[in-house]
Amino acid sequence: MPYVDRQNRICGFLDIEEHENSGKFLRRYFILDTSQNSLLWYMDNPQNLPAGSPSVGLLKLTYISKVSDATKLRPKAEFCFVINAGMRKYFLQANDQQDLVEWVNVLNKATKITVPKPSDHPCPADSVHHQLEYSGSRKQISYKTEIVGGVPIITPTQQDISESANTGDRGNLKRTQSHLSSPFRPSESGVIKAGYCVKQGAVMKTWKRRFFILDENTIGYFKSDMDRDPLRMIQLREVQKVQECKQSDIMMRDNLFEIVTTSRTFYVQADSPEEMHSWIRAISGAIVAQRGPARSAASMRQVRRLSNPCIPRYMGSSACPQY
Repeated sequence: MPYVDRQNRICGFLDIEEHENSGKFLRRYFILDTSQNSLLWYMDNPQNLPAGSPSVGLLKLTYISKVSDATKLRPKAEFCFVINAGMRKYFLQANDQQDLVEWVNVLNKATKITVPKPSDHPCPADSVHHQLEYSGSRKQISYKTEIVGGVPIITPTQQDISESANTGDRGNLKRTQSHLSSPFRPSESGVIKAGYCVKQGAVMKTWKRRFFILDENTIGYFKSDMDRDPLRMIQLREVQKVQECKQSDIMMRDNLFEIVTTSRTFYVQADSPEEMHSWIRAISGAIVAQRGPARSAASMRQVRRLSNPCIPRYMGSSACPQY
């Protein structure tokens, strides 16, 4: 899902047909930056790329005339929408139907031109491209710009709401967060959740994109979704807690959560806030399912305090006796 980053930009992963009519969609990280009047896309989240890495694509918002559902134009491409920009059409694939609707709405809103009613006082010419808000019973009138024969034509947009409603009719379609190319599915081999995240290394502290798989007993991460041998397996019985990272501001990372084990804390960055919370819920649920509600971490500490009177004296001390 698109989310707002620390610089107030709308970001998220999409698949784009970079070469028109090629039929080949590539995974890219998109940033809608209204302050620069641009839609940019990168090979990955710029936080995971070397400093100063350039975008692989850029589209000025002023060139965009309309963004709409393209499922009928590209029936073989799931959750497809199209950006009309002059003589070029950019086809993109969202992750699911809700993701498609949200991207279409935010892009149309970013490129929308609004003007006051004819009865209202005219505003300066340099403010035509900004959205105007009116109080009381006065309403907004939105306009769209289309390029016809090289000439910009401004017309009222009366179908925005109906188009958004029509896109919701296909809400029963699904695509996994691990993307279509992944050989893993949550319904196979006891896999609960699978997908790409970015993980911090233990020694060099570098951030690398890894494919994670959560099953009933372990969390494993792989170099890619095509690999069968994991780089590491984390036993759920060793996980003490999983939560949103409190050091995300220090690390300057969005959507960061931590998996705390008995030997190490793993810092993992998801692609969106929704994915971060989804991973936290999935891992927490797997831990509870494995241990049982009465054996969760908090419950175990309470049981031990009640059953062993020596624990309060030694709590927080490395000298606590083993039992």
